[in-house]
Amino acid sequence: MRNALQAREDVVSWLEEHAPEFFPYAEAIWRLAELGCEERRSASLLSGLLRNNGFAIETGPAGMPTAFLAAWGRGRPVIGFNCEYDSLPGLSQQVIPKKAPLVEGAPGHGCGHNLLGVGSIMAAIAVRRWLAASGRPGAVVVLGCPAEELCIGKPFLARDGFFKGFDAILDWHPFWWNSANHDSCDAYFSLKYHFQGQTAHGNAPWLGRSAADSALLMGHALELLREHIPPGNPDAPNTINYTFSDLGPEYPNVVSDRATLWVVGRIQNSDQMADLVRRIGRCAEAAALATETSWTEEFITASHERIPNQTLSALVHRNLTEIGPPRFEAAEHDFARQIQRASGVTESGLNEEILPLGGGFSGVSDNSEFSWFAPFAMVRIAAGPDGFGWHNWQVTASAGSSIGAKAMTAAAKVLAASAVELILRPEILAEAAGEFRRRLDGREYRSLIPEGSPPPILISREIMDKYRSELEERSPFVEPGPAGGEAAE
Repeated sequence: MRNALQAREDVVSWLEEHAPEFFPYAEAIWRLAELGCEERRSASLLSGLLRNNGFAIETGPAGMPTAFLAAWGRGRPVIGFNCEYDSLPGLSQQVIPKKAPLVEGAPGHGCGHNLLGVGSIMAAIAVRRWLAASGRPGAVVVLGCPAEELCIGKPFLARDGFFKGFDAILDWHPFWWNSANHDSCDAYFSLKYHFQGQTAHGNAPWLGRSAADSALLMGHALELLREHIPPGNPDAPNTINYTFSDLGPEYPNVVSDRATLWVVGRIQNSDQMADLVRRIGRCAEAAALATETSWTEEFITASHERIPNQTLSALVHRNLTEIGPPRFEAAEHDFARQIQRASGVTESGLNEEILPLGGGFSGVSDNSEFSWFAPFAMVRIAAGPDGFGWHNWQVTASAGSSIGAKAMTAAAKVLAASAVELILRPEILAEAAGEFRRRLDGREYRSLIPEGSPPPILISREIMDKYRSELEERSPFVEPGPAGGEAAE
């Protein structure tokens, strides 16, 4: 235990000293604001940073150009760190406490993934340096996972076997509070239904077959279906959301020959989800039958429910408690209160408390795929004010500020400290592994992706193409440099 405490102090001290070297990477990714599967320069920045710190890089795993794997070390244990770097559409924002887009209509980091990816890499580099200095066996792997906001990256990496062989996988997320719960999350699916009809002039619509009618009829069927699905967990109810991503010709005097309904669902577990997806398909079939159109289903992605691990979460929670959450200056609290004032919510500033260790349920994330392969734990670190949830301009403003930088540094310390303690205290890993096996109870990972389905790597291309050049003009490319120090031999 004494060795573990000293090792923890060493990595925390190193991170405290070197954290500012990593801030430009988080800022560059914040300015690039690349959507899921379009994170070309963000992935290049991060993989370059890891390469310059001695990691071997594999680019494009599972057929995803913006995914990467970075590995250092040999032997066991093998500790994985999740790394995400995608943005969200329409959330561009300046670092000021009122709504003011950096580029009108453009994407922005309204979930703080510019911090998430860099913070995990900071932790991985700190652990790598400590392992190299100590001469101990062990390996560190950074899992560069694109398109978390669409739950695309990890299910396809999992399907192709890239999460096998880990002893533990650690993660963090920017949030409005500080916690490390052993919580679960719902399974998730994303599907598009494309209807094909026949055009006609609006003055003789009986000569056509409206695909828009089909999509609208399917939407109504989904509204009726909502009543007949299980309610799910009180803290994470079963939900269906949909949008009409295409309703055909822009003029109303042309009967639509094409329409697309995009539906996503969050369901208690993958078994319930399979039956619901079947019923949704019947809604599409019925809509097409009623309107004499045809239809096809396009699979986007699907992820499992998360398998919690109390043993690993308790370790992370203890390190969070002993190391502490970020401590903010008066000016940072004032910035947060101004955001809250502009949003019409209670002006409470930033949270510096730590929630007790607990279970329960949290929002959907495809990090659930990790949890079927190894013990998994995640820490949440306050990186923005409370009162309006997440995925908004308020988060983008915070994620680009010193508030985000402090949250990222605090997360890196907790993750790195937890990793070195796992390496030095194999009894914790053994206990976590035993709990992992008990919770699986004989179940094995089975991909929810239909055989032969490629990852939808073009899903954000049209949106990103509208804004990429202007965003890149505002974000000078940072060549991967020596942040973190010289690469280990």
